[in-house]
Amino acid sequence: MKGWKKLSVAVALAVVWGSANSAASEQEAARLGKDLTPVGAEKAGNKDGTIPAWTGGITKPPAGWKASDPRVDPYKDDKVLFSIDASNVDKYKDKLSEGQQTLIRTLKGYRMDVYPTRRSCGYSDEIYQNSAKNARVARLAEGGWQLENAVGRGVLFPIPKNGAEAVWNHKLRFQGEGRIEHYSTLFSAKSGDFSQLAQNQWVAYPIHDPAMKSFEDLKKSEAKILNEVVAPAARAGEMILVHWFMDRGSDAWLYFPGQRRVRRAPSFAYDNPVPGYENLETVDQYPMYAGAMDRYDWKLVGKKEMYIPYNNWKLIDKSRKYKDIYLPDYVNRDLMRYELHRVWVVEATLKEGMRHIFPRRVMYIDEDSWTLILTDLYDAQGKIWRVQEASLWVAPEIPACVSQEFAGYDLNVGRYIAETATQEHPPTDWLAGREGRINPNMFSPDELRRRGER
Repeated sequence: MKGWKKLSVAVALAVVWGSANSAASEQEAARLGKDLTPVGAEKAGNKDGTIPAWTGGITKPPAGWKASDPRVDPYKDDKVLFSIDASNVDKYKDKLSEGQQTLIRTLKGYRMDVYPTRRSCGYSDEIYQNSAKNARVARLAEGGWQLENAVGRGVLFPIPKNGAEAVWNHKLRFQGEGRIEHYSTLFSAKSGDFSQLAQNQWVAYPIHDPAMKSFEDLKKSEAKILNEVVAPAARAGEMILVHWFMDRGSDAWLYFPGQRRVRRAPSFAYDNPVPGYENLETVDQYPMYAGAMDRYDWKLVGKKEMYIPYNNWKLIDKSRKYKDIYLPDYVNRDLMRYELHRVWVVEATLKEGMRHIFPRRVMYIDEDSWTLILTDLYDAQGKIWRVQEASLWVAPEIPACVSQEFAGYDLNVGRYIAETATQEHPPTDWLAGREGRINPNMFSPDELRRRGER
């Protein structure tokens, strides 16, 4: 198939997620830091010279910069190389997903501005060392998707053998030990008068906590999220607490101010709609993909060169207002930057006997950051239903490539949801977990109750 890169023999023998669960061989692991980057990407550029070699990325802030300062775009002087729109989409379709092509063909004025490729993602030596350890020790359960062993503060499977491993790399990619973020979720309207849900959120990844001395200490905890609604007034004070696990579905608790009590959510997983999100997002669509993976078969299709969102400093610029960023039909195209990068392609297909509103998902995961940057979601008739597109940029204070803002386009209803929009809110505290501003005890139903009763 045109545009696809041939898989290595080792990967080709194990493209279906259940076919292998062993760590990389010593010969494979020895490639990290040599022809592969320390996190498993191809170090070399492509043969056309349109993707440069990786030379270390950005790992230090600009001189004098503080975490409370506005972000500095190191590539602000880059010029657009060309644009892809309805008039020339066929010329570039081998480097676009089906969902991207559909957006271009169906949304009037939708375009993708392509810039020079900048391989900006870089991490600390500790992340590189732990990624090398994981290449040798991380594993999934035999014949399953559950994470059975890994080292934190590193890429779990830098040399993935199957689709489930690649998705785990996204789910537990290093973006710091924990963060405090302030953002809005916006729901599109043709009038441009979007409804908005403003929220505060605390996020912790126990596997990246230096206090965790062994995998067993985690007790299969994948991530913990505490979310509080601050506006509109009618919903202010609503809270949700979610515990994601490495070997089963999630636990969730809800607090509603009018009831003044905490109750266990009966089902906060899979394709259940996110409460209050106008039926535009399922639980497992946030953030891009989350939760148990047992309903799908996961196939590692291979690698592909694609035009994907990258180095999106213009999008997150806090000098702009939501009305200028989120237009009636799509995110302002002047603010989106696309670059040519290599991505891992993972296809999730529904298992026989399982139920989900998306029987098929095709995921595109950036090789340098392991960020799930684009997803095409299909309906039962095999047609594109929703398209999710994330953003990516460097937070050098961590250092890591991070992702917050993402958009989900529902082609059936002609609307989109803008998720984790931070532009009109205070800066995200990416070092909150590292510097002790997140208390592990806050992620409990009792704490949810105490916060609600204050």
